Amino acid sequence: MSVKHANEVPAQEVKAGKDTVIQVLISAEEGPHFAMRRFTMQKGGGMPLHTNAVEHEQYVVGGRARIGIGDEVYEVQAGDVVFIPAGVPHWYECISEEPFQFLCIVPNQPDKITILAQDPAN
Repeated sequence: MSVKHANEVPAQEVKAGKDTVIQVLISAEEGPHFAMRRFTMQKGGGMPLHTNAVEHEQYVVGGRARIGIGDEVYEVQAGDVVFIPAGVPHWYECISEEPFQFLCIVPNQPDKITILAQDPAN
């Protein structure tokens, strides 16, 4: 069991992203089944079209973004819940003045990330 403040967890740049950082709030070593991460994207930042081998459960805590999931595009904001099935192409683009932040919970299973395009919208 552990308790810590999210602001105490170091942020690391998301190499494939633009103006995006990740914090691993609960690692695979701490949680036996799931990891919890917090992503923060600055205005105009985001992540390119990609797939993951594992599903994502996400909760938006601040800001607004456009997210492409498969063939659909959604605008999300604080309080929205997002589910991305394993293997489904998706991308993110922060569209608010304030940073877009979301919690992302993923199963502790091997994940393979495949970048499909550098431009978020394709």
